[in-house]
Amino acid sequence: MRHGRTEWNAAGRAQGHTDVDLDATGHEQAARMGPVVAGLGPSLLWCSDLARARDTAAYVGKEVALEPITDPRLREYSLGEREGMLDSEWRARFPEERAAFEAGDYDVVPGGERSAEVGARVAAACRDLLAATPAGETAAAVSHGGAIRVGVGTLLGWPEGLHGTLGSLGNCAWVRLGERSYGAGLRLLSWNEQA
Repeated sequence: MRHGRTEWNAAGRAQGHTDVDLDATGHEQAARMGPVVAGLGPSLLWCSDLARARDTAAYVGKEVALEPITDPRLREYSLGEREGMLDSEWRARFPEERAAFEAGDYDVVPGGERSAEVGARVAAACRDLLAATPAGETAAAVSHGGAIRVGVGTLLGWPEGLHGTLGSLGNCAWVRLGERSYGAGLRLLSWNEQA
């Protein structure tokens, strides 16, 4: 699941690792999402250690009587020198870089994390979560839009250039993955579900 909206999301400001709280809309989104995701019956709940993910996970945790476990590997991309910058300012000052970023090339951000690094760390966290999940049960994780996109692509074994084909994930939207009925690995069941 992606976290609920923050003031920075609403303003179009690059967040990355900056610890920004949910705004009132984000809390409302998380409150609507909690019971729906609880209906999937998660027995484990992990989340990024950033406040916007922890607070979103708390709404799900309340519905299923689970205390979310934080894992910094589920954090968003570090956006380096662009954290805190408005999207409009970024476009005006660095138009070619911003165009590449919007096309899915996050590696152009000065001082930011590389997609391969983010995909590897998010996928590793998800694999550990799956390994901790009892057979036949469901696990849930709350993370961040860009991190989820490359993490899911990495989990599914997609080449890095295909991650952007998943598109943007809305605030408090979620992805469902399932184990393959044949062979090892996961399959994509849904993308961008919302309450």
